Amino acid sequence: MLYSSLPGTAITWVKIEDILHEYTTMPHVKEEVSEFLLNVKGIRLKSAVERPGKLRLEVAGRGEVCAGDIMASSDFEVVNPELHLATLDSDEAKLSVEFNVERGTGYKASSHGQGLPIGVLPVDAVYTPIRKVNFNIESMRVGQHTDFERLILEVWTDGSITPIDALRQAANVLITQLFLIANTQIDSAETGEGIPAALRISPEQYNTPVESLNLASRTLNCLKRSS
Repeated sequence: MLYSSLPGTAITWVKIEDILHEYTTMPHVKEEVSEFLLNVKGIRLKSAVERPGKLRLEVAGRGEVCAGDIMASSDFEVVNPELHLATLDSDEAKLSVEFNVERGTGYKASSHGQGLPIGVLPVDAVYTPIRKVNFNIESMRVGQHTDFERLILEVWTDGSITPIDALRQAANVLITQLFLIANTQIDSAETGEGIPAALRISPEQYNTPVESLNLASRTLNCLKRSS
């Protein structure tokens, strides 16, 4: 749940002025376009809104370009402004970039952006705010009892959410997904040995769109393909 189901914000495509595709170079920029896109992939954002939006980068002159040089926005905040994006190696250098920002869960490869207009460069979207998770179970003593266990959970995030809030959100997602199972009724007339129990599901539950269940992208796509 922590990795696959927590919503996050990511850049899904960019438009670089005078650049038509990623297999080229940018004038007076040390990095090639493909390397620049890899750097853009590392930008971590905190969103104040649920809707998609745009960010812009306008820099000129010699020097290093970092994520913090992206123009400020009331909708999105860059949480790792020190991230290196590019190096301009001439006083005549100019870099103008438009970023498309979307909300989502999990990970979406740039191949999903096939069919975009010429000049729109797709970027791998890493939506999940979770960077690393580790857990450990230890024996512990409570009073005179020594058969208890303690769960130690370590969570690292990208800075757009605190670990405790991430854990709470993951728990809420799990509760929501298990709600349908917890509220189903078993037909007692069909619980004999060898006869599967029939689940009674209300029309509201039966007609719930799978998109509203906060499933991982892979699970959601499998369900859609199987109808």
